[in-house]
Order: sequence, then structure tokens, then C-alpha cells
Amino acid sequence: MDSFYKVLSSEEQALAASNDYNFDHPSAFDFELLVATLRKLKQGRSVKIPVYDFTTHGRQKDWKTVYGASVIIFEGIMSFADKELLQLLDMKIFVDTDSDIRLVRRLRRDITERGRDIEGVIKQYNKFVKPAFEQYIEPTMRLADIVVPRGGGNMVAIDLIVQHVHSQLEERELSVRALLASAQQIQPLPQTLCVLESTPQVRGLHTIIRNKETSRDEFIFYSKRLMRLLIEHALTFLPSQLCVVQTPQGHEYEGRSSNGKGITGVSILRAGETMEPALRAVCKDVRIGKILIQTNLDSGEPELHYLRLPKDISEDHVILMDSTVSTGAAAMMAVRVLLDHEVQEEKIMLVSLLMAELGVHSVAYAFPKVKIITTAVDKRLDDCLHVIPGIGDFGDRYFGTDGCDGWSDEDDKEQASC
Repeated sequence: MDSFYKVLSSEEQALAASNDYNFDHPSAFDFELLVATLRKLKQGRSVKIPVYDFTTHGRQKDWKTVYGASVIIFEGIMSFADKELLQLLDMKIFVDTDSDIRLVRRLRRDITERGRDIEGVIKQYNKFVKPAFEQYIEPTMRLADIVVPRGGGNMVAIDLIVQHVHSQLEERELSVRALLASAQQIQPLPQTLCVLESTPQVRGLHTIIRNKETSRDEFIFYSKRLMRLLIEHALTFLPSQLCVVQTPQGHEYEGRSSNGKGITGVSILRAGETMEPALRAVCKDVRIGKILIQTNLDSGEPELHYLRLPKDISEDHVILMDSTVSTGAAAMMAVRVLLDHEVQEEKIMLVSLLMAELGVHSVAYAFPKVKIITTAVDKRLDDCLHVIPGIGDFGDRYFGTDGCDGWSDEDDKEQASC
């Protein structure tokens, strides 16, 4: 919360320099910015956090980027002082500490970290801090869900808090999983999904690349053919406008031309990278970005390991490419990364050769404006989260690896939680 002190006027700056400005009053905080920032974080979006300089009593030029997470810990003495802020807090904890300890901590912090002298700290404590605690902070103890006496040394209270957070995470995950499982069983596939028409040519290509006896050379060749068809189909969903041109015979032709800012292709490494040549073949001078997301084997969650995106990607239509999508966890994390870089959700297209129904529902549930384009949707996953009937591990079959080289494509090996 200390990051959200208001920007002081010149008169207030002078008062702060002489320890006569009340930093321990609710009016000292920028609650409007604070609430907006916390709300964005709870939505899973990245935010810019101001960096407050306690020596100059002003905000630094460079702000800190913070990304959304499953658990957000927000700390500050005035955390319960704003009604709108209170509504954003799922669990409210009041840490009760002896007044002598609070004074010692403040002396140590303000002198060593904030360049204050002991006389000024004590003056400010007696004039503002102690009265503010009695008027604005101590009364809010009744708003807390949990009151922790003795501060950080109370390990029993800390363990109870941790257990509650774990149970809430599990409960929410189970509810989302149940909702997705129900949607998969009773709900039709979302309207944002577009499946390439299953022509004899498309089914023939699928027959070849799904066949476990297909050689690597043939697998690559026919996969590339299918990728080209898929990318061409995906481009039909980009915005266009009426365009009239003159033919060499001197006649007008009424056609269409792109009216978008630009196109950027982003591949989810490693298997998504195989789709880049198809995109480059049909989009001249297309920009390419790359995202590496792998599953943490301990937590089962997807983790971002590498990111390279073109500058000003926020203005572009983005074609997000992965060879196959099973649960959708890696694809959803990649979409979140794009949103963090200000790409508009409705300008993102997830393009994949093969998807499982669960992955389709997961992505559509999380990001209802993202267009999902594929050549086929398989109905189920096995216990190892492999797409069934599936295509095998696309990356291993394409690159000729055996799955023991440290890579784990989202493909059909995905173990991440969605």
C-alpha cells in the first residue's frame, strides 16, 4: 500500500520535509488508483505499480510491472479504510502487534531505509502515527476475518491462514473443473470455434499424419500441407474492406483488401514453431514472436520460460500457433501473456492442427472473445491427458526426438491444470 501514496503538491512537499505532513491519514493514499490496480490484478492482468521514493516524497519515473497470480497478498495499515477496497478482499487479516514493537520497527525502518533522523521520526509518531492508529486503524480490527496476535511469530495462526488459502484454491479449481466437465458433456462447442471443413483432402491428410506407421518424412510433408490449409482458412477471419482496382484491360474489379493494422504470428514453442513457415508463405513480411511454456512437474502448473514478442504488438491481429491443444492450459497462459502486452482479446486467433473438446471449452470459457481455429476436434483425453484418438506427440514425431530431451510440448503430453 505504501506504493500508492498520493503525489504531493509543493506545499505538501515542504510539510513532509519538516515531518509535518500526515502520511498516516486515509487522505494520503491514492485509493482510486489502488482499487483499479488491485481489480486488474484479480482479473489476472498485468499492472504497473508506482514506485514511491520516501526520501523525496514523490513517485519515481519508472513503475514496476506486476503480473496476476492465483494468490495476491496486499499489505498496508489502511487496507480496511476504503469500502470499495474492502469488497475486493477475499480474506481480511489484522496483525495485532504491541505498540512498543511498532515504535521500534518504525524507528529502525525510517532511519535506515528512508533517511530520516530520530527526532523527526519520534515527532511524526507522536503527532500523526499514534493518533491515526487509534482513530483509523484499531477500530477496523472488527472488519477482519482473522486477528493475528504477536505478528509474524505466531506460527499457529500463519499455518491456519495457509491452510485456508489452500482450501480456497482447491475449491475454486474444483468448481471450474466441474463447470468445464459439465460444459464438455452437455454444452455444444462454442461459437468462437471454427473447424476447417472436413473435405476428402483434409480427412486424407489426417489419416496419414495420425497413422503411427507414417514415416517422419511423410509426417512432416503432410503436416505442412495441412498447416497451409489451416493458415489460409484462419486468414479469412481477418477484417477486410471493399477495394476497387483497375485490371490491365482497363476495367474495374471490385474486390477486398485488408484493413487491419498488421499481423503478428506467435508460436508456442516448440511444436507451434512448425507452423511458422506456413504463415510466412502466405503473409508477406509477417512478424513472428515466440513463447516457451512448460509444465512444472512438481506443481503441475504451466510456467513461462521464454518470451520474445515484436514491439508494438498491441496494434496487431495475432495468430497464436500450437500444433495440438489438449487441456488448453498452455494456450490460456499464452493468451494471458498477449493480453498483458495490451493485445486486444478479440484480435487473438488460436490456431491449432488438432484440439480436444476440453481444451476448446477451457479456452472459450476463459477468453470468450478469442477465435479458435482448428482442422479437427477430438472428443476426449486419456488419464495422461493425451488427446484420443489423437496424433501422438507432435513435436517428437516432427523433430525426430523421443521425448527424453527435456522438452514437453503442450501437445498431447500436457499435464498442466486448466
